[in-house]
Amino acid sequence: MVSPSPSSSAAARTTAPADSTDPSRRTAVALVAVLAALTAVAPLATDMYVPGFPAMGDTLGASSSAVQLTMTAFLAGLVVGQLVIGPLSDSLGRRGLLLYGTGAFTVFSVACALAPNIGVLTGARFLQGLAGAAGMVLARAVLTDRFQGADLPRYFAVLSQIMGVAPVAAPVIGGAVLAVSTWRAVFVVLTVMGGLLVLGVVRKVPETLPPERRHPGGITNTFRAMGELLGRRTFMGYVLVLAFISAALFAYISGSSFVFENLHGVSATTYSLIFASNAVAMLIAGATFSQLAGRVRLNNLLVGAVCVAGVGALAQVLLVLTVGETLAGTWITLFVTAGGIGMVFPSTLSIGQALGRNAPGAASALLGGLQFLFGALAAPLVGVFGEDSSLPMAVIMLIAVAAAGVALVVLARPWEGRGEPTESQRVVEGEDA
Repeated sequence: MVSPSPSSSAAARTTAPADSTDPSRRTAVALVAVLAALTAVAPLATDMYVPGFPAMGDTLGASSSAVQLTMTAFLAGLVVGQLVIGPLSDSLGRRGLLLYGTGAFTVFSVACALAPNIGVLTGARFLQGLAGAAGMVLARAVLTDRFQGADLPRYFAVLSQIMGVAPVAAPVIGGAVLAVSTWRAVFVVLTVMGGLLVLGVVRKVPETLPPERRHPGGITNTFRAMGELLGRRTFMGYVLVLAFISAALFAYISGSSFVFENLHGVSATTYSLIFASNAVAMLIAGATFSQLAGRVRLNNLLVGAVCVAGVGALAQVLLVLTVGETLAGTWITLFVTAGGIGMVFPSTLSIGQALGRNAPGAASALLGGLQFLFGALAAPLVGVFGEDSSLPMAVIMLIAVAAAGVALVVLARPWEGRGEPTESQRVVEGEDA
C-alpha cells in the first residue's frame, strides 16, 4: 500500500478545503446569516445617515459639500480596507481580522456619534469604512474557504441579494431613527450593530483558514499573490465586469431620485416604492440564480445577465431620444436593467472567487475593492452632466454596461468555461496568465 506524499496531501487541502469538515446544514445557515450581516453593515453605514445631512450641516456648522465629503471618506476607507485586509487574511487567517475589524467598526461608530466638528466626523468616517471593509471582504473569503461545488454560488447569491437590499433599506431605517431622534442616533444604531456583529463572529464564525493552508513567506508573499491575480487575464476580466456593472448601479442610485422626483414629479414616498420595486427585481434575479446555479453553467448565466442589463439600458436611452421622458418607460427599463445587474453580481463573485481560490482573500479584495471604486467614481457623474434630463443617467449606465460586455468578451471569454464549480474543472493558479 502506498502512502500519500506530503505534497499530495497539501494539494488535497488546497483544492478541496473543508471537504471532510463541512458543517451541518444548520451550522452552515447560521454561518451564512452572520456573513450576510457582515456584508450588509457597510452599505447600511454608507446611506443610513443621508436623510440627516441638512441637520448635520446645521449642527456642525458645515456646508453641504463638506457633509457629502463624509460619505466619500467612508467609501475611500471601504476600498482601501478591502484591498489591504483581503490579502492579509490569506497570510494571517480570517477570524482574528474579522474580530478586530468589527470591533474597530464599533469604536469608530461611537467616534462618529460624538464628533464635535465636521473634520473629526470625516476622519472617523474614513476609519469606520476601513474597519467595516473587513466584514465585506472576509465574508466572501470565508465562504470560499468553507464551501465548494454548487453550494458556493448559492451562498454568494445570498450575499449579493443583501448588497441589493441594504442600500434601499438604509435610508428608510435612517429616516425612522431621525423621526424620533437626531442624526447622532444613527451612529448609535450602527454602534449597536457593530457590537452584535462582534458577538456573531465570536459565536458562529470559526477560523476557516488553518495555518497549514495559509500563504507561506509572510505578508510580502501574500501581496505578491495579489499582484499575480492582477496579471491574470481571465480573473481580471470578471473583476472588471463586476466593477463596470457596479458603476451602472451607482449611477442609478445617485441619479434616480432626481429623475423620478424632479422630472416626473412623484413624491418621495412614491419614489421609495419605485426604488424598492427595482430592488425586488434584483432579489428575483438572485433567487433565480440560486435555482439555476446547479443546473446551468455560471458563465452562461453571466452572459445572459449582462445581455439583459444591456437591453434595459439601451432601451432607456432610445426611449428618451425618441419618445421623450415617460415615467412608465423609465421605470420599466430600469426594472429590467436592475434584474440583469442582480444576476451579474452572484455570477461574477462565484466565478471570480473560484478562479482565485488559491488566494481567496486577495481575490475578494480585488473583486470588492474595484466594485466600490468604480461605483464611487460613477456616482457623481450623473449630476456633472446636467439635471434637466434623465439622459445623463441613462447614457452613463449604458456605457458602463457596454464596458462590462467588452471586458466579458475580450478578457473573461466565458466560452472557455473558467471558474465553473464542477469537480472536473479545478482552477490552476496562473493557467490564464
